[in-house]
Amino acid sequence: MKKCFDAEKYLKVQKQKIKKRIKMFDKLYLEFGGKLIDDQHAARTLPGFLPDLKIKLLQEFKDEAEIILCINANAIEKSKIRADRMISYETEVLRLIEFLREKGLLVSSVVITLFNGQKKAKDFAEKLKDYKVKTYFHTFTKGYPTDVDTIVSDEGYGANPYIKTTKSLVIVSAPGPCSGKLATSLSQLYHEFKRGVNAGYAKFETFPVWSLPLKHPVNIAYEAATADLADKNMIDYFHLEKYGKTVVNYNRDLETFPVLKEILKRITGKTVYYSPTDMGVNVIGECIIDDKAAKDAAKAEIVRRYYRALTDLKKGIVTPDVPERIKLLMNELKISEEERLVTKKAEEKRIKSGDLPSACIEIGKKHIVGRKTEQLSPISSTILNALKILSKIPDEVDLLAPAVLEPILKIKNKTANFKENHLRLGEVLIALSICSTTNPTAKKALENIEELNGAEFHATHMIPDDEMIILSNLGVNATCGTEIDTK
Repeated sequence: MKKCFDAEKYLKVQKQKIKKRIKMFDKLYLEFGGKLIDDQHAARTLPGFLPDLKIKLLQEFKDEAEIILCINANAIEKSKIRADRMISYETEVLRLIEFLREKGLLVSSVVITLFNGQKKAKDFAEKLKDYKVKTYFHTFTKGYPTDVDTIVSDEGYGANPYIKTTKSLVIVSAPGPCSGKLATSLSQLYHEFKRGVNAGYAKFETFPVWSLPLKHPVNIAYEAATADLADKNMIDYFHLEKYGKTVVNYNRDLETFPVLKEILKRITGKTVYYSPTDMGVNVIGECIIDDKAAKDAAKAEIVRRYYRALTDLKKGIVTPDVPERIKLLMNELKISEEERLVTKKAEEKRIKSGDLPSACIEIGKKHIVGRKTEQLSPISSTILNALKILSKIPDEVDLLAPAVLEPILKIKNKTANFKENHLRLGEVLIALSICSTTNPTAKKALENIEELNGAEFHATHMIPDDEMIILSNLGVNATCGTEIDTK
């Protein structure tokens, strides 16, 4: 996919925007929406946007910033899972703490929100002691959302303990949506003003892009990505009324803004923001350097989201209205899942191989196919075929030595709950790494694995979660059918 986003310019302009907002206050609480790390949606929708770009941005503020992570106690109690990595929210919090610290960033505390005595939440707080992170418990805010007098009082935000912070910029983030970032930020503002600190609030959201048209494919791709939340892009009518300028926001921010505006005024004694867009600091629209390429990438992402919704429906993760919602967005843009060429090629391979589960990867203009074999999953065989072509290795050359494969299969069949006589992608990549220590050809193939980044991929049968995560980590844009390989 053609590059359409200038990451270097983004870091420079975004840093300036945040610094300008910080100067308005003694301390700024910046609610950080979306994924803090591994933002694959942004990378797919805006080629050139790096998955770790937000971390690079935060590192620009490492001397003046600290991070508060919020997690909903009910998410802990229900063992809520992040679908993109198949790990629990609490595991994601621990992963974030370790990752951010490795990058030189300060994670000062974790807030367990909507706490009501949940046992698992208490257990998680105990676990956080091993990470030397201060843990706070916040309960439901009394009076929210209608009784502003109670909300902005010692019975409301004042009932929560004050989180001690020492930096001028406080990033408030979370492992997923509905984690209590806004309530935590506002509770802190209440306590700060009681202490005589001129604190402020701002919001960092990657999507929707406020400066792009409402029906721009990049913004519609955001609706597709949040179809399970029923998010809807809308014109920010508060901004239009105040400034006479048409900008884009989304339904939840617009619905809550009147209350939020009044809460901020009660806490600070003045009106700082006149619209949800005023609160935002993102400058992503300024860094799109090729609008046509951005539109094409966004349309491709919407189709991929549709395939993902169909597989999630098959798994029982979402309800039928989710893929239906995305299909309506596709109809609006006059695009179809049938236009995905890599899907057609994978189905053709399936038919030619006698209905065996098959896959296809598209790199540039090349379509490389693979099928399920006696030793390899269709995903594994396709990736190996792709690495051969990228490395200019003849097809008849074996990258994996039988002496390496056979012991792995043997131990797998002894330890698995069911017999599976082929190797999945993770196992094959480990085998390839082992072979590369003695086989120069395998080493050459492994050295080209980064060339898979940005490639389109489709499997005729449902891709197991472990293989899907690896494909995502490799930057491969993968989709699959809804059939399950039961053999």
